[in-house]
Amino acid sequence: MKNLAPMFPRFILGFGFVYHGFPKLFLPGEREVFVGMLRTIGVPQPGLMAWAVGALEFVGGLALIVGAFVVIFGCLLTINMLVALFTVHLPQGFNFMHITGMAETGPTFGMPGYEVNLLYIAGLLVLILGGAGAFSVDRRRSHGRPGGFR
Repeated sequence: MKNLAPMFPRFILGFGFVYHGFPKLFLPGEREVFVGMLRTIGVPQPGLMAWAVGALEFVGGLALIVGAFVVIFGCLLTINMLVALFTVHLPQGFNFMHITGMAETGPTFGMPGYEVNLLYIAGLLVLILGGAGAFSVDRRRSHGRPGGFR
């Protein structure tokens, strides 16, 4: 059963990264919003970086889902999450739910804090250190040999 456990973070994290990477790559309006945000925080070459981040999140998410090159993509996605944590979410505090006020329809929300970044990083570290587990491309490539870094 321990070999099945990594499938759950692989699928959930992978879906999350695909979900966030897709609009950065394929939805022009969403991509431009992300480019503008990168420009606002002073990222050099924001158009190129938006494409690079979108590609990493989309391809990396797919790789996690199928369990391919999990250590490599896990490390790259961890760096991605750390950059987002320190440049965007840290000033908002820990809490993911950043309530900025109340409207007639209910609470209004601002930029979330770094709570979810830490959860993503924790899940990625589990995969980096523990491996992709059963039913993964990495396991298939290693010919079934056990090991955390295969």
